[in-house]
Amino acid sequence: MPTTQKTLMYLCGFFISLGSVVVICCILGTQAWITSTIAISDSFSQGIVIISYGLFHGKSTQELAEGLQEPGKDFEVLGILNDSSPKSLQSVTILFLVLSLLASLLSAGFTFYNSISNPYQTFLGPVGVYTWNGLSASFIFLSMLLFVGNTQSNHLSEELSQKLYPEFTRGGVAHSYGYSFWLILLVILLNTLTVVVIVLYQKARYQQKQEQRKPMEYAPRDGILF
Repeated sequence: MPTTQKTLMYLCGFFISLGSVVVICCILGTQAWITSTIAISDSFSQGIVIISYGLFHGKSTQELAEGLQEPGKDFEVLGILNDSSPKSLQSVTILFLVLSLLASLLSAGFTFYNSISNPYQTFLGPVGVYTWNGLSASFIFLSMLLFVGNTQSNHLSEELSQKLYPEFTRGGVAHSYGYSFWLILLVILLNTLTVVVIVLYQKARYQQKQEQRKPMEYAPRDGILF
């Protein structure tokens, strides 16, 4: 059975990993990733389109200086995109988030298992915890980079605007990333904290072992033989 110190430290890591799982689910489930404001015009009117969306769903509204204004629209991001580079990158972004979620779940499983037992296999111990947290942070960071690249370089918002309002000509665009996007940084922080907690336990365990060896090292040779 594990010591009380080990149980407490690994349970702490378990709850932190569980927190990262909850945050990733919020990231996947909420649609406040980005809000884009796009200037539009046609022969009779001009104004802006405001598009807010996440990985799966979004909504758009028009604000026209003159002319007939259309009501707001709800849309599915992947549903209205053709087989194009923006759609492919959006799909890969979702895939990396799902992989990050799975890695965080495995981290939670490994930390809980270590809190109630002393596994003989090396990978089931701290090495496995480090591995899954490293993969989780890497996957979610890649998803962050891919989403930014998709909006900035692939013009995802403009592509969505073109599908929603094909009759308008587009002008300048401004992006504002929402809380769903910035929660990615919280997941990376939680992954790092899980690793730090386990490293601190391993360091404390090593120091305890060293202190237990010192009395034997400095004991008189006759006492050791006796």
